[in-house]
Amino acid sequence: MSSVRAYRQILRRKSRQIRVGNVLVGGDAPISVQTMTNTPTADVAATVAQIQAAERVGADIVRVSCPDQESALALKQIVPQVSVPIVADIHFHYKRAIEAAQSGAACLRINPGNIGSAERVREVVKAAKDYGCSMRIGVNAGSLEQDLLEKYGEPCPEALVESALNHAKILEDHDFTEFKISVKASDVFLAVAAYQGLAEACDYPLHIGITEAGGLRAGTVKSSIGLGMLLWSGIGDTIRVSLSAEPAEEVQVGYEMLKSLGLRRRGVTVISCPSCARQNFNVIKTVETLEARLAHITTPLTLSVIGCVVNGPGEARETDIGLTGGGNNTHQVYLSGVTDHRLKDQNIVDHLVGLVEKKAAEIEAAKAAEKAAENAAE
Repeated sequence: MSSVRAYRQILRRKSRQIRVGNVLVGGDAPISVQTMTNTPTADVAATVAQIQAAERVGADIVRVSCPDQESALALKQIVPQVSVPIVADIHFHYKRAIEAAQSGAACLRINPGNIGSAERVREVVKAAKDYGCSMRIGVNAGSLEQDLLEKYGEPCPEALVESALNHAKILEDHDFTEFKISVKASDVFLAVAAYQGLAEACDYPLHIGITEAGGLRAGTVKSSIGLGMLLWSGIGDTIRVSLSAEPAEEVQVGYEMLKSLGLRRRGVTVISCPSCARQNFNVIKTVETLEARLAHITTPLTLSVIGCVVNGPGEARETDIGLTGGGNNTHQVYLSGVTDHRLKDQNIVDHLVGLVEKKAAEIEAAKAAEKAAENAAE
């Protein structure tokens, strides 16, 4: 329900647009959320299960590693069982890239300079063109070319940008421009500065991420700082939050980042207080239970859960559904920012879940009716 204010507006960097399977990346396309599997790719059942788990929480694109021929060929069985486009992660061996393209990959994550001779690069580009694959040039501070390390003395923003542009030129020289670029580092300052430099140096879509960010909590914080700075300044066309955690967790964190900046909306955004001695119900437990119970909702809407009347009414005015704690175990429920009815303690979670599900159904029905009217008018 929040209206658009100048201080809320993010002006996205203008980039060209490419296609990763059925997902558009760059241009005016929504910022897509990616993750990567950590199962052995040759274990088809385990890999498919992990991809499907990521799909359920909203993943737009999933990357899988193809370190050997068995993994690359396994894509023939994996791709038909999933709905998201698959990116094949390739290092060094050009034949793996060709096999992955032939096996159904929608995109190849590659460093052209690591593939070898111009002829090998030409073969990979031909396979990408033949099978409709885009590419990602993936530069990483931990694996910069030796000549750049010698030139700059250490991994630095200028070195990452130069590496990316060198790789881009190799593909351009082979008449291939269907690619996006990343310049990742585990150091937030280095990654952000490199992306800022790259954003000014080219108009290719950018895949942003803080690599090797850490575990769920530390990695989320670190990624939020780095990616938040970039997204807020309009940089980034697709994101991956790199966590030592399940891929589905990466997707959920990525969506929360985009939701917090108003760049993407999916599911219920819960606005809740940290709770204090003024709370009139157990806010922390209530919110924890609500988030679990509402995980199946994909319709964008907002729910405020505030423990007392200090900030509760104000937050409720800005959300689709609101709850403010009151005395005698009786609380106030707001619908579309307006006071609607009171609620007793024992009914909080079940009642709010019911209200959210009802509101989501109304929103989806309105969308369907609008789409039907548009189709009828054509």
